Amino acid sequence: MLAATQFLGVPLEHFESGGREQLTYLLRAGLNPHSKVCDVGCGVLRAGYWLIHFLDAGCYCGIEPHTARLKMGLETILEQDIRQAKRPRFDANATFDASVFGERFDFFLAYSIWTHASKPQIRMMLDAFLRCSTDDAVFLATFLPASWRFQDYVEDAWRGTSHESSVPGCIRHRLSWIKAECALRELLVSPLGRDTSHDQYWLEIRRRATAPARKRRYPYWLRRLVDLRS
Repeated sequence: MLAATQFLGVPLEHFESGGREQLTYLLRAGLNPHSKVCDVGCGVLRAGYWLIHFLDAGCYCGIEPHTARLKMGLETILEQDIRQAKRPRFDANATFDASVFGERFDFFLAYSIWTHASKPQIRMMLDAFLRCSTDDAVFLATFLPASWRFQDYVEDAWRGTSHESSVPGCIRHRLSWIKAECALRELLVSPLGRDTSHDQYWLEIRRRATAPARKRRYPYWLRRLVDLRS
C-alpha cells in the first residue's frame, strides 16, 4: 500500500526477507538481545522492525535524515505497542553522529548506505564507529565494488534519494580504498560475500586488536601437494 503512492527508499521486492536477512547477518556476528545497535540510515525500518522486536528495550537506535521515511515506518510498519515497550530512539542528523544517543554500541549496521555515500561520508561513519562503540564492536556494511566496468565514485555528495534529493542512483567504491581507510583507523575488514536480496557485498569491520584470528589460507597447489602426500 505504501509503495503504491511513494518510494520506500528500497525496492519493494524482497522487502520483508531483505530485512530479516540483515538480522541474520547480525546474529552470525554475535548479536544477542542485550546488544546495543546503531542502525545508520534506518529508513522505513526495513531491518529496524526485526531488530526492535528482537532486542531488549532501549537497545536499538536509528539515524535517519529523511524524517518522512522514518515517520512512515514508525506510524505504519512498527506496531505502536512494540514501540512503547521497546523504546527505540532515533535522530535525524546527516553527519552519522552516533554520539547523540550517549551510548557505546556493540554493533553498527549500514545496509545499502555505502552504495550511496561519498568517501568523506564513509570516513565520517568509520570515525563515528570508533568514537561510539565498544572495544569488541562490529560494523556490518554493504557496498558495490568498483571495477574496470563500474567507475569508482570520487564526488563528495550523496548519490540517490534522500532528505535532499529525489533522484535515484547507486555508486561504487574500490574495496582497496575501504581497506586502506580502515587500516588508517586500526580496523580490519573481512568480506562476507553477497546478500541474496540485492546482490550487495557485505563487509565485517572490527578493531584490529580485538578481531578474531583467521586461519591462514595456503595456495591451492600447496594444499593439493599436502593432500597427495598424506
